[in-house]
Amino acid sequence: MESTYRVVMMKPIDKVAVVLSNSIPAGTHVAVTCQEHTFEVNLKDTIEFGHKFAVVPIQKGEDILKYGEVIGAAVRDIDAGEHVHVHNLEGKRGRGDKVVNG
Repeated sequence: MESTYRVVMMKPIDKVAVVLSNSIPAGTHVAVTCQEHTFEVNLKDTIEFGHKFAVVPIQKGEDILKYGEVIGAAVRDIDAGEHVHVHNLEGKRGRGDKVVNG
């Protein structure tokens, strides 16, 4: 069954897609197409407008890519279809508590 919900994924290397609908309920099947790649995902959580969900499994410590850019690292394993947010992602940009390349 084809979903009528809108999502965006900009680059095939991205690990997440962003919801452009009001919200998508948990248990919904979503087909995410990016260029010639399609990811079939069953949502494990309700995802609100503007929020992200994993389109592929992400391992703890792995970089999370959105729009082709690293937005952080997974603080635990994340299954495809899970909400990706501050509870399972640690940002890498603008941190004052960690020294990078130093």
